[in-house]
Amino acid sequence: MQVVETMGFRLRDALRAWCAVGVPVAALALPSGDVTANDLTMTGALAPALDVDRFVADTFRAQGVSLVRLARLFVDDRNAAEDLVQEAFIRLARSARRIEDPARAPAYLRSIVLNLARDHNRRGLVSLRHRSPIRDVQVGVDEELAVRDDQRQVLDALRELPARQRTCLVLRYYDELGIDDIAATLGVSRNSVKTHLQRGLDRLEARLTPDREEGR
Repeated sequence: MQVVETMGFRLRDALRAWCAVGVPVAALALPSGDVTANDLTMTGALAPALDVDRFVADTFRAQGVSLVRLARLFVDDRNAAEDLVQEAFIRLARSARRIEDPARAPAYLRSIVLNLARDHNRRGLVSLRHRSPIRDVQVGVDEELAVRDDQRQVLDALRELPARQRTCLVLRYYDELGIDDIAATLGVSRNSVKTHLQRGLDRLEARLTPDREEGR
């Protein structure tokens, strides 16, 4: 149990450090044009009071970069990560008036991004936007310099896990969701979530401390 808790703390620390860094997201833009407040569903308790445009803009400024960095843990193409986040904000704008608690919007967005990333990888999609090799290299350098060596090792190990284990661990140790909430988010059973979490932590432990058996 102590090993699991220690690895969980290391993972939480690495994820928070990774997602907290303010790397510029030049290509990411707020949803506009075909998505306006007048187009949104007017049902729900917050419909009369919520200023959708301001709500989405404020959430974008607070969460946009963090979400792109989170998406980068699941997709290799940075442009694709930005595309996924932009789509997540479009969906937020379309459903904003049905959100009962605006404080839950970041968690809602993270769930959308994770689901979009899963679909992206399953379908083998790529970003259609032009990629600048120079910019990609510079952003990659900036990102890697943003975290400590020990945190980078944890993130590298996380990227090597199967997608479902990776997703469960992110929801548990970054979003701090409980087993039931993770199961509901992913549409799987509680036992499945527990299995993915345990196997994911075991693989991280084995990767990061390969000599653990010898040290006992």
